[in-house]
Amino acid sequence: MPGTVILDENWEAFEPVSAECTSGQLVVSLANGMTLSTPLWWYPTLLRASETERNTIELSPSGVHWPLIDEDLSISGMLNGRRYPGAMPPAEAAE
Repeated sequence: MPGTVILDENWEAFEPVSAECTSGQLVVSLANGMTLSTPLWWYPTLLRASETERNTIELSPSGVHWPLIDEDLSISGMLNGRRYPGAMPPAEAAE
């Protein structure tokens, strides 16, 4: 939902309750029942990480942390469609 604003009074509804990396997606379930799914290519560090590194995940009230690669993503950033500057789909990166 690009442009989503999370107000202080409803922040808890956007707290992550689970997260996983599939072969090509980051999937995060929120306390309000919403599921966020973003392509891994948005996050080159995660894309290059091993399966073990990608799936060693810690949740915080405002985001997701990967301790083995010291990577953090915020729920707010995911909701607003933020990706790493210069991140390109794999087909474009191969050109």
